[in-house]
Amino acid sequence: MKAAVISSPGVVGIETVDDPAPGRGEVVVQVAACGLCGTDLHILQGEFAPTLPIVPGHEFAGEIVAVGSGVAGLAVGDRVAVDPSLYCHACHYCRIGRNNLCERWNAIGVTKPGGAAEFAAAPAANCVKLPEHVATRDAALIEPLSCAVRGYDVLSSRLAAHVLIYGSGTMGLMMLELAKRTGAAGVDVVDVNEERLATARALGCGATATSAAAIDRPRGWDVVIDATGNAAAIQDGLERVGKGGTFLQFGVADYATRATIDPYRIYNQEITITGSMAVLHSYERAAELFAGGVLDPEVFISDRLPLVDYAAALQRFSAGRGRKIQVVP
Repeated sequence: MKAAVISSPGVVGIETVDDPAPGRGEVVVQVAACGLCGTDLHILQGEFAPTLPIVPGHEFAGEIVAVGSGVAGLAVGDRVAVDPSLYCHACHYCRIGRNNLCERWNAIGVTKPGGAAEFAAAPAANCVKLPEHVATRDAALIEPLSCAVRGYDVLSSRLAAHVLIYGSGTMGLMMLELAKRTGAAGVDVVDVNEERLATARALGCGATATSAAAIDRPRGWDVVIDATGNAAAIQDGLERVGKGGTFLQFGVADYATRATIDPYRIYNQEITITGSMAVLHSYERAAELFAGGVLDPEVFISDRLPLVDYAAALQRFSAGRGRKIQVVP
């Protein structure tokens, strides 16, 4: 089959690789679409170098074409979205229910061959069947949505909170949509990309600006979410949290990114700083929300490119063009 392969840091191409075969408890999915995200750029940059070479792609959905032994409840022809998370279920963190912090954490498309290919193998337990009205290609959005759902689990956001989101790419927009549905009194968005801010306004946010300083909120925000991973945005966001508020590091920053904090202010104003890592008990809920129409795929998916253009798709994503970019085998 044809697959995108990141062979070494900075090097990606389309190669012919062996078709996957399902092991016990696994299925093989013919990929309908695979989304790109910041993690793919980190892999390309070599931050997961021990896993290279790798077929990337952890946001994907498709149709089951082969079923391994020991699989129940799934059959050839079923359309599914795939949770890429692979846990050991034996380490300390798995045993206490914090599987996303697994000491032997793996993921399809990160440490195991992923969905930027014609076919991908996955545990049957990681597959969620799609209802008839959900288009298979659109369902690749469920994985990033499940990360956003996990973010709101961490926040435990209260009603009538004033929320500030840094970044109006796919993840920032998903956090906007969830904030609106969790009873936020208002959601403001900051981004240096005017085109993306226009999408945030179309989705019904409050104020938008290229700098939080331009938004009149002297007491700060109850919840500040970084969905960029950018050092400048993170540093600014930490200063915008109001008394008793929470800062959520949701965007994936480079390993070397650093920010400074004011410990006395954190103490004196009872500020919470927290993070949200990938998916935890949130994929099935995200699938239900998606089926219920929480997101409009026509708004969120800006580009569908053929798999052979995977490198160009990464470049487009890295340049901040569009919203969710998918490759279609």
